[in-house]
Amino acid sequence: MSKLIPGLLRALALVLCLHPVLAAAQAAPPPLSKEQLDQLVAPVALYPDTLLSQVLMAATYPADVADAAKWSAAHANMKGDDAVKAVDAQQWDPSVKALVGFPQVLQMMGQKPDWVQKLGDAFLASSKDVLDSAQRLRARAQKAGNLKSNEQQKVVVDTSQTTQVIQIQPANPQVVYVPAYNPTVVYGTWPYPSYPPYYMPPPPAYYPGAALASGIAFGVGVGITAALWSDCDWHHGDVNINVNKYNNVNVNHKINANQTTFQHNGANRRGVPYRDAASQQRYGKSIPGAADRQDFRGHDQARDAQRKQAQGTLQQRGMDPAAERNRLRSDPQARDRAQNAARDNNRNQLGGATRNQPARGDNALRGAGNGQQMRQQADRGNASRQSMAQHTNAAPARAGGGRAAGGGGGGLGRHH
Repeated sequence: MSKLIPGLLRALALVLCLHPVLAAAQAAPPPLSKEQLDQLVAPVALYPDTLLSQVLMAATYPADVADAAKWSAAHANMKGDDAVKAVDAQQWDPSVKALVGFPQVLQMMGQKPDWVQKLGDAFLASSKDVLDSAQRLRARAQKAGNLKSNEQQKVVVDTSQTTQVIQIQPANPQVVYVPAYNPTVVYGTWPYPSYPPYYMPPPPAYYPGAALASGIAFGVGVGITAALWSDCDWHHGDVNINVNKYNNVNVNHKINANQTTFQHNGANRRGVPYRDAASQQRYGKSIPGAADRQDFRGHDQARDAQRKQAQGTLQQRGMDPAAERNRLRSDPQARDRAQNAARDNNRNQLGGATRNQPARGDNALRGAGNGQQMRQQADRGNASRQSMAQHTNAAPARAGGGRAAGGGGGGLGRHH
């Protein structure tokens, strides 16, 4: 045990030193390009504005979306306002509850949870960039002749401001039709071969006999009057909230009258990590824990089994970290030896005297440090073994276990 501890301490110190550097490198992914954004937004860019805004907000809560998709599949006959009322007691974010009225949308989102998370993270990073992407795609579909007004929708081109905006509205305000289309067809020739658009085939139950070889197919309309309480603010790159509609639907989760734009609630994220450092810093502090993240992303049972097996092996070899900490706390002499060793280590790191004795100790961090440090570590290991031998004279059985553990520790050091 005494032979293994210095190596483990040095390994821990090295990991702690490297952790901030590695974390900083991983915490700053590059912003998404236009090609990547169009790839993500393509499956929903042609949704009616009100429905699109709900999808974008809901995507920022991917764990809730996954649960709502399961609920919707189990209640296939429920849709519209009735379905939204049925999930009022659920703890999902209100933007996700609103989508329960559109089971065909939730079923599509349930097919690609990774896409949902990426879309939501892109929206949190820059809602304007995501809405600009939807406008680019609408312009392509319109140019290809696949986006036009009909019995299900009204396509309005707004040129009142400097930037042209293509709006999609229900032809009947009380009935919403969800379009189904193949993004590789409806937008014309896809301009980014390296970034093919996401595509989730429409559920046949909601689009019976739909032919998607060209254009857009519409299934059965959804009668809904209250659940859609948001809209796209194209000119400002944001989502507007109709507070009165919102509060009429979400009577137990009302918002203030001045909350007229979307505000992400990190507490409803349920532990799902954010893609970029800015979103993590802004919203991540309210994440309650990682339990739900494991449910959403899949629990790594194999890794847990490996951890347990390693812990069991250490204990069988007499290496119980918890017991060793307790021994140090309860044994003043052992505690003093540990403190003295730590002070000696600090002096040596600051340029202590050179010893000429050949190194003989463990080599848990082979290659880390020069020969002088290795010789110093070996001397400290010899002193520690002598001290341990004196301390354990009163308990020979325990000392023997410590020597066995030390021998096993060499194998672990070489393995790592």
